[in-house]
Amino acid sequence: MTKPRVLISDKMDPNAARIFEEKGCQVDVITGETPEQLIARIGEYDGLAIRSSTKVTKAILDAATNLKVIGRAGIGVDNVDIPYASGRGVVVMNTPFGNSITTAEHAIALMFALARQIPEANAQTQAGLWPKNGFMGVEVTGKTLGLIGAGNIGSIVASRALGLKMKVVAYDPFLTPERAIEMGVEKADLETLLAKVDFITLHTPLTSETKNILSRENLGKTKKGVRIINCARGGLIDEAALKDLMDAGHIAGAALDVFETEPAKESPLFGTPNFICTPHLGASTTEAQVNVALQVAEQMAEFLTTGGVTNALNMPSLSAEEAPKLKPYMALAERLGSLVGQLAHDNLTKIAIEVEGAAAQLNQKPITGAVLAGLMKQYSQTVNMVNAPFLAKERGLDVREVRHDREGIYHTLVRVTVGTAQGDRSVAGTLFGNGDPRLVEIFGIGIEADLAGDMLYIVNTDAPGFIGSIGTLLGKSGINIGTFHLGRREAGGEAVLLLSVDSPVSEAVLAEARTVPGVRTVRALKFS
Repeated sequence: MTKPRVLISDKMDPNAARIFEEKGCQVDVITGETPEQLIARIGEYDGLAIRSSTKVTKAILDAATNLKVIGRAGIGVDNVDIPYASGRGVVVMNTPFGNSITTAEHAIALMFALARQIPEANAQTQAGLWPKNGFMGVEVTGKTLGLIGAGNIGSIVASRALGLKMKVVAYDPFLTPERAIEMGVEKADLETLLAKVDFITLHTPLTSETKNILSRENLGKTKKGVRIINCARGGLIDEAALKDLMDAGHIAGAALDVFETEPAKESPLFGTPNFICTPHLGASTTEAQVNVALQVAEQMAEFLTTGGVTNALNMPSLSAEEAPKLKPYMALAERLGSLVGQLAHDNLTKIAIEVEGAAAQLNQKPITGAVLAGLMKQYSQTVNMVNAPFLAKERGLDVREVRHDREGIYHTLVRVTVGTAQGDRSVAGTLFGNGDPRLVEIFGIGIEADLAGDMLYIVNTDAPGFIGSIGTLLGKSGINIGTFHLGRREAGGEAVLLLSVDSPVSEAVLAEARTVPGVRTVRALKFS
């Protein structure tokens, strides 16, 4: 078996390459290349490991014909075109926890530096001025800290602040009341937070919703004398407005590790009294640099060798332990999606994926992804579990997941129902004891069949001699039948015939089959 090939295109801890090799990957470390050089090279690789220097653009992704995964050693993925990568079926991972402590500690360090004006006091002291009476700081004990963003890093900052005997108020749309209690913080809306806190730290990604979250208007709503710290992303604060409000004395100080434009060679804030800045050092500790490099190598190698998905930004997580358990279910799901797509793919409006029995105890997201991948193959030859949900969304397909704790006739069952102009159409399948996928129902008719290779699907009126007529037609056309699978609603009513055949059925043979008495529908199917 060919080893997956990985390119490390940015400088990172050398142990990352060792981990890739130990996990069964072939790795090349080639850093500092121009975009044109990377475009010429990237087609050879299954994985691309980066930090912040490599910009993964549309042009690079178009050239990355074999690429399956991009791993960012760090949190921010501003340098990766994630929507386009998703459309190309490439998994994008980051390492959100590798530098969390480091970034949180930097925010706390800047808060102390701001409270006691340490950088300016240091500069004047070293200049021989001894300004003992020139600086009057404030204590943090008893003050209120406002968190904008209470995720992993924000929660670490909260715990450190509580240890410093501060009160903590948090604004985060995803923070539940239960989690707020667990963290020991007060959950509040943004306006409430701005009006009551003494310090503000930001810990949120830069999105269309969070860009300029501290706008001129919101900065004006802050408590007079507030101090603001940002170690998250540039663009969260209106920097010109921050300068104006500091000059006006409304904001007592600010400390930024990040800027809207980086490298920040100039800024209206430079030289402002009580302004502190560092050159994006939030993740810059020896421990963090090692941690994120090792973590991204572990994640990428696991994905390329076992199918496990960790910290992906564009598909559900799937642990290495879950992957082998889910593999047969995903094969079943993909075939059910392919079947319903081949038979009822026109004008679909909705799709429901239901699991019951043993399947209901598993992570359903990968099963849903596999169904959509099978379905969307009718529209794209490059579809996979990563881009299938995006293709479904583009087509306006309403996707619904349903989990039933009950166990029915089958020990485990996956059902796929699509909405069409003619009404709902449903197929269902199970796994046999050896893990083999098996169809057990098609459009309300019970039928037990394998879904593999070339097949012929026929809906007919149940009548004596019909099977013989179809067999004769196929034999005359030189098509050998592998297996027969039969099902019917009732004697003399609608019946379904699924045949596996050893070669594809031509349009000419399909047309002739439609002339056989009793035939209602004939369709050639193909499963990988």
